[in-house]
Amino acid sequence: MALSTPVGTRIPYNRDRRRANNDLFAHIRRNQRIKVPQVRVISPEGQQLGIMDTPKAIALAQRFNLDLVEMAPKNNPPACRIMDFGKYVYEEQKKHAQNKPAAGKVKEIEFTVRIEKGDFTTKIRHAEEFLNHGNKVKLRLKFRGREMARTEMGFEVVKRALGDLSNMGHPDSEPKLSGKQISVILTPNPLNKRKGKFHVFEAGNVPREAAPGQGIWHRC
Repeated sequence: MALSTPVGTRIPYNRDRRRANNDLFAHIRRNQRIKVPQVRVISPEGQQLGIMDTPKAIALAQRFNLDLVEMAPKNNPPACRIMDFGKYVYEEQKKHAQNKPAAGKVKEIEFTVRIEKGDFTTKIRHAEEFLNHGNKVKLRLKFRGREMARTEMGFEVVKRALGDLSNMGHPDSEPKLSGKQISVILTPNPLNKRKGKFHVFEAGNVPREAAPGQGIWHRC
């Protein structure tokens, strides 16, 4: 068993029962909460250490400032692993956060055919921020009255917006006309490939204004 001698002492994870109601991992029994007389013990490296009396297994884990954690409660006897349970919880929470869909929200930005330059820029800024926070963004352009006779003008506005946002996100499909509106949904680019046209996104996803000449929009 490749257990290294501990330095100092470590309190076993969540020994304070008052925290149990807020502990998402409370269903996993560890240390003194394991009540069966014997358990099959697995080392931190995954090696089988055999069947031990539960008090002896707990003492072995605590000798190295680790926890005895029940991993397979339905086995006979239950399989328990010696580990740092606090570290295990942290890694599981981190993994869950990484596997979550990007914020699970779709933010909507609405345009018009005759949108002014300033309004267009403001909407692109907002779209950049939404994409940088991991949200999908739906671009929607509504036609008014006789504008339906010139739908190509609406497509030009939407394609211009897609061009300005191309370094932040990519469209899931081509813009489509449905009824009196054009819509398209953008998915954020990978974090290391996001580059705002109007914002410079730094550590912590906090945007700052682009420097002069960096990310300034020009009408073509």
